[in-house]
Amino acid sequence: MKRAPLALALALAACAPPPSSGGEVPAWISDTSSYGAPAAPRSTTAPPSLADPYREVAAKILAAARADRGAYEKLAELTDQIGARLAGSPELDRAIAWAAQTMKADGHEVRTEKVMVPHWQRGAEEAMVIAPVTRKVHVLGLGGSIATPKGGITAPIVVVKSFEELEARAADVKGAIVLFDVPMRPYDKTKGSDYGNVVRYRSQGASRAARHGAVAVLVRSITERSLRTPHTGAMSYATDAPKIPAASVTIEDAALLSRLAARGPVKLRLRLESKTLPDAPSANVIGELRGKDKPDEVVLIGAHLDSWDVGQGAHDDGAGCVQMMQALTTLRRLGLQPRRTIRVVLFTNEENGGRGSKAYAAEHAGELPNTVFALEADAGGFRPSSLGVGSKTAADRVALRLDELLSLVESTGLTKVFASQHVGADVTPLLAAGVPAGAVYTDGARYFDYHHTEADTLDKIDPAELADGAAAIAVLAYVIADLPERLDR
Repeated sequence: MKRAPLALALALAACAPPPSSGGEVPAWISDTSSYGAPAAPRSTTAPPSLADPYREVAAKILAAARADRGAYEKLAELTDQIGARLAGSPELDRAIAWAAQTMKADGHEVRTEKVMVPHWQRGAEEAMVIAPVTRKVHVLGLGGSIATPKGGITAPIVVVKSFEELEARAADVKGAIVLFDVPMRPYDKTKGSDYGNVVRYRSQGASRAARHGAVAVLVRSITERSLRTPHTGAMSYATDAPKIPAASVTIEDAALLSRLAARGPVKLRLRLESKTLPDAPSANVIGELRGKDKPDEVVLIGAHLDSWDVGQGAHDDGAGCVQMMQALTTLRRLGLQPRRTIRVVLFTNEENGGRGSKAYAAEHAGELPNTVFALEADAGGFRPSSLGVGSKTAADRVALRLDELLSLVESTGLTKVFASQHVGADVTPLLAAGVPAGAVYTDGARYFDYHHTEADTLDKIDPAELADGAAAIAVLAYVIADLPERLDR
């Protein structure tokens, strides 16, 4: 089936209503309406004028980046030697120092900028069905959750499949532990992920249930598939509801609890020992390749250095970090200096506060008018597939100009672009300030198998796919920084 021209796809995306979502939603899937729009492959009827002068240098960049295992080697150091790195942890401090030193060793101008971040700690966690049978339940506390009382909570389980069912069963909820057993629909290559529809139960579920007297909540892990691996993630408390403990359960245990509850009363004991400490010092890490003609104009490429406190943070978002670092290193080793400055920003605290991106936007407010484009990668280390692009005033125009450039990187798999007003979480504050911004999407079919779990480890990364992403980013960053005119003009 022939797909619509890009201009028509952009118009359809612009007309689509924004999705209903709640709480923290990763950038690359936060706008499911635009993500699902039929963004067409680059037209081959006429040569893309913006790309023509850069074909030779783009081929050189691609060859160098794909032949170099530097991104994978960097990721191995980050994941195996440091590992999980939640905001406020010593491991994140080590990751910041490592990133700064690694970029300096590659010859870049590097600095760090202090940011105060939340400091939540996970303690001991356990859950057990105690009636009508005895069964251990695998739980993982949600980021930001309060602890249970010292001896835990023992209460009946009420299973609901939606917020509407919660409201309808409000009389049953008082004094109970509410389980939100809401499955994630299968990944669709056209429509993307269902994450935006189900993450609201993780982010809002505790307060919604607490308003009806619930004493704790459990949330089915946000994934299609599970090998009894619970998924964590951020939750938040509303100011008009009591704070109650919140944890995720595996797909398998959610299904067990639902089956038991369908047959009769179920009682469960839950114990969480999490706590929130005072804010802790952290930092964004910034590395630059200065422009030769217009050094005050900036093309920003970024990712977030923090991760959840389980697994190794390999896909989320160690992969994005090393791709940005290696993209800059590839250009420097090739002796390529564009007209404008290319700036790598490794943001702190994306996962449970977004303090790094907000601090960067505030600290650099005076230079944001000279930030030509901001691109983030937070979709895992899979092969790149498309770009989501946003702008306060010119999303379609920026997307169309980027579409002209995609012929330079189509061999990496990056072949589509679409306009959206919802882009990456770390570039959203820049978008709000008027900076054109975008996010690199990947083939996300496997992403939520590992997302926010113990399974997000280096062995899940394909070095060739990781290199493809670094190569595509290096080409686009260089060309956008070197264009005679700004991308948004």
